[in-house]
Amino acid sequence: MHIHQELDTRGLNCPLPILKAKRSLNDMQSGQLLKVVSTDPGSLRDFQAFARQTGNDLVEQQTLDSDYVHILRRR
Repeated sequence: MHIHQELDTRGLNCPLPILKAKRSLNDMQSGQLLKVVSTDPGSLRDFQAFARQTGNDLVEQQTLDSDYVHILRRR
């Protein structure tokens, strides 16, 4: 999987990881992948809702120690 852009939002709480991801996705081309790393446990459900509302594809979510990793495909 080729990640086009990575966004580190560790230490930030809702809604900042979503807002930063939205800003990054706006600058990307359709089909490109954005990786967002967060430490907010609520980001798991936040990114699921964000993908449903915006039409971007939530390709993958992982929990690695205290990090939550979200991979989004730009619509």
